[in-house]
Parts: sequence; C-alpha cells; structure tokens
Amino acid sequence: MIRRDALAEYVRGSLWVLPTLSVLGALVAGTLLSFVETGSGSPLAFQGTADDARTLLIGIAGTMVTVIAVLLGLTVVALQLSSTQFSPRLLRNFLRDRPNQIVLSVFVATFAYSAAGLYTVGVSGGSRSESFPRFAVSGAIVLLFVSLGLLVFFADHLVHSIQVDAIMTVVERNTVRVIRDRVFAGGEKVGGVPEGAVPIAARRSGYVQVVRPRLLLSAAAEQKVCLRLRPRVGEHVVAGTTLAWIWYDPPRDPPPDPQGFVRVLDAGVRIGFERTLEQDAALGIRQLVDVACKALSPAVNDPYTAVQAIDHLSVIFCTLAQRPLGNHVVRDDSGAVLIIPGRRFPEYLAVMCGLVRRYGAREPTVVHALLRLLHHCAAVVADDAERCAAIEEQARAVITDAERQVAQPADLALAYAEAESVHQQVAKNRRTAHRPDHRPDEPRLP
Repeated sequence: MIRRDALAEYVRGSLWVLPTLSVLGALVAGTLLSFVETGSGSPLAFQGTADDARTLLIGIAGTMVTVIAVLLGLTVVALQLSSTQFSPRLLRNFLRDRPNQIVLSVFVATFAYSAAGLYTVGVSGGSRSESFPRFAVSGAIVLLFVSLGLLVFFADHLVHSIQVDAIMTVVERNTVRVIRDRVFAGGEKVGGVPEGAVPIAARRSGYVQVVRPRLLLSAAAEQKVCLRLRPRVGEHVVAGTTLAWIWYDPPRDPPPDPQGFVRVLDAGVRIGFERTLEQDAALGIRQLVDVACKALSPAVNDPYTAVQAIDHLSVIFCTLAQRPLGNHVVRDDSGAVLIIPGRRFPEYLAVMCGLVRRYGAREPTVVHALLRLLHHCAAVVADDAERCAAIEEQARAVITDAERQVAQPADLALAYAEAESVHQQVAKNRRTAHRPDHRPDEPRLP
C-alpha cells in the first residue's frame, strides 16, 4: 500500500501528475463553457464563423505541440547541465521546481482544450454546423495569450534556475528548513545493543527516507519493549540485514517476538530507492559538497565556485552547530524506549571538510574558505567541548594538507591568519566554559 506522505513526495517530484490534472481540468472547463450562451454581438464571443473557429483551434493545438516539445527539450538540457556540471543529486530539485510544473501544465491544458473543441465546433452529428459555442472558443484565445506570457516567464526562469548561485541558494534554504523543523533532536548518550536483543530484518532494500517516532513508540509501548533502529536516516539498507533490535528492560524470558514488529517497521520506517530531503539534512550537505568537488576537478578548474559552495555550507553548519544532534531517544511512561540513531556534529563536519579538503588542498582560496567556515562554527558552538575539539581537529588537518600541497608558503598567509582566528575563538569558548559565573544554558551567539 502506498503511504500518503510517500505519495505526496512522489507527486511533488513528478512532471506528469500536475499536467495530467490540468488536462482533466481543461476538458471540464471546456464542457462547462460550451453551455454558456452568448450572442454573436457580445464582446466575449468569438466573432468569426464556424470554419474560422476550427482553423483557430487547429492552429492553437499545433502551436502548443511545438511549444511543449521546445519546453521539454530545454528542461532536459537544464537537467543534463545540472547533472554533469554540478551534481546528479541536484536533478530532484529541478523536478520539484513548481514553476516548471505549472508552465508545462498550462501548455498541456491549452492543447487539450483546443483539441477537444474540434469535436464540437463546426460539426454536429457528422454534418457541418454553423452553430458553435462562441464563448468557449474565446476561452481558447485567452489560454493562448496566457501560454505566451508563461513561455516568456519560463525562458527567464530557466536561465536563472541553472545559475550556480541560484542552485546553491535553493539547496541551502531547503537544508536549513529541514535542520530547523525535521531533523531529530539528539544529544542523549545511550549504550550499545544488549546481548539479548532480538534483530528484525529489513524486508526491502533502499534508503531510509522517513522515520515516524510516534508510531514506533506506540507499538513499543504496547509490548513494553525497547526498540532501536540500526541505520540512520539517509543510509542504505539491504533486504535481510538488521533494520532494528528489540529487547526487554530489564531482561526476561521469553524474548520479544520480532514478527509482531515487522509490519510496524514497514509503516514506521519508509525505505525508498533514493534519498530525499524530508528528514535527511546530510543530503543537502552532500549536494553542495558535490558542487565544490566538481568545481575543483581537473576537468573544470573553477575554485571560486567551490568557495561559493563552502560559503553556503557555512550557513548550514552554523545552523547545525546550534542544534542538539546525535541519537534521538524517546521514552514512554510504560518504560518503552525508542532510539533513532543520528549523526553528531563532528561526523557532519568530518565528512564535509574531508572531501573538500582533499580536493582543494592545493588551492589557497579554498583552504581559506574552509577555515572561515570553521571560524563561523566556532563562534556559535560556544562552550560545547566536543564540537570545539572537532573544529580544531579539522582546522589542523586543513592547514597540514595545504602545507603539503602548496609550494609557496606566502600563498597561505591568509589561511594561517584564519587558522589562528579559529584557535583563538575555540580558546575563548573554553575560557567562557570555565568561568565561575558561567551557566550551561546561557544563550548562544546568534
């Protein structure tokens, strides 16, 4: 059974659903307008003959077929450019672009409206007829002018949407929204899986897209068990491997029956063929990292684009740095516990910095941008010792790799200054944490 949220996610990323609905709407609108009686002298009525009306509808239908073919061709070019120049993981953003879907829907609706009108305009019972719905034919003219305006809009929108700045801004905005609203809050440290835990195998392969904590906790509370997922959101699962563990706390015999949780996990953990951004902020980070790595490849050699990608990553990581991250633990009054594994801030930072650092260590501007990102993060993490240590570790790695790759030490002058700023900010955070009047719940820097 297709779940409602999975269907909604599919519809948002589909190019055929909205146009199909628009065709149905156009047919219904044409049928209703054909019943509107207007005299030949009305300014809202088509003033030509039935043959003129048929010629007009034939011309509109033929024109729209050509325009639709051009639109689809331009869309394919944009998708190909985005995939090869930036990242194949950006294709989903273009497919989800609502203006593109609306423009295509209006064009298809105009074609369907005009083509359907040929069944009633100028013919009746297989014979020629001079009586035809003049008001409905006027509707075809209105749709033609609307389509003309949308064609100009589409050309402008397409040119702007394939600009690298626009692409990265969309990724940044969507990822920050996910971090603020949908990433599970973590921070509580939990032990390992106990020996008596019963594994539950995944029934299908794919990526973990969405986890529903309320549904899983409710099922765990019914049987008074502890439930722990193995993969994190965004990770790949293979059918037959462990998807989760259940156990009693305290242990007792017999152990819990895993068969009762198979259907619960199917409903509470959505596994799909691709990663989505619904609860997976790491996907947005991966998209920007891909852009930076592609720009630094020998085939492109565009370090400034990589610097721009790092600037957008700075916004994302400063947002991450102020959120509790890690394992998401939910408890019930019955003693049931649900544990959803999550990434900690050092893990996010290591993956991002590691990939960009290895590709961009020979370019001082990229090195400086990475250190600037770390400085921004250090300014907002305040007294978090784990995160400060991770920032310092990444700053040392960036400088070490740069010193090994850059031939002229003078080229790293700005990088050394930025690395010193990172060190000073981390030291300031540690001094603040050890002040006698410091409180752990002090508000962090904006």
